[in-house]
Amino acid sequence: MKRTFILTTLMLIAFIGVQAQSLEKILEKHYDATGVEKMADVKTFNIKAKMSMMGMEMPMTMKIKKPNKFRVDVEMMGQKTTAAFDGQKGWMVNPAMGSGVKELSGDELKQQMSQTDMEGELYNYAKKGSTAEYLGKEGDSHKIKLTLKDGTYKTYFIDASSYLISKVKAKVEAMGQQMDVETKFTEYQDIDGMKMPKKIEASMPMGTMTTTMDEIKLNEKIDDSVFAKPAN
Repeated sequence: MKRTFILTTLMLIAFIGVQAQSLEKILEKHYDATGVEKMADVKTFNIKAKMSMMGMEMPMTMKIKKPNKFRVDVEMMGQKTTAAFDGQKGWMVNPAMGSGVKELSGDELKQQMSQTDMEGELYNYAKKGSTAEYLGKEGDSHKIKLTLKDGTYKTYFIDASSYLISKVKAKVEAMGQQMDVETKFTEYQDIDGMKMPKKIEASMPMGTMTTTMDEIKLNEKIDDSVFAKPAN
């Protein structure tokens, strides 16, 4: 009985070791494929894009200044919505929700802040307080479960040929309820040795939203005043 227990324990340890080795090898190939280390050296991102949903097309601009400043402007039906973080506080201006400046906090701020991590959540995941687990292959993709610091998790699908992310499945908090969101990444383009998706398609219960990246400029000077909260 004791010998059987020891053998089972050794097999379990060996299995965990193989899984960890597979995970790290896949992530290394993923980092190489995306040029993520080059991306880590980029100081600012200036992005022009358009969002399409339910037959509407909405121009969008995103400005990111590391380590944590960002601003997103979206035009819809002649009105502009802005969400930003100045390094200390998050804020939003949304005419559809009333006049004035609203403070961003909680899940709203967390979701907006996730956009500033241009290297992606898988890069240096342990330093960010996350854990990762290799779930094996599904079709032509490697599956990796990433559990974030707050306990929420996402499932990443990494193409076994290109080692680029093909899609991500997650549960997100929106409008006071949790919903399943599947996000697909396609039409990768090379920008200064870095691979970035041109199209991002998010499918959720209320419909599908497609974001198309029209222009991405790197390391342009962005003044801190761009992110500052305006007076009410």
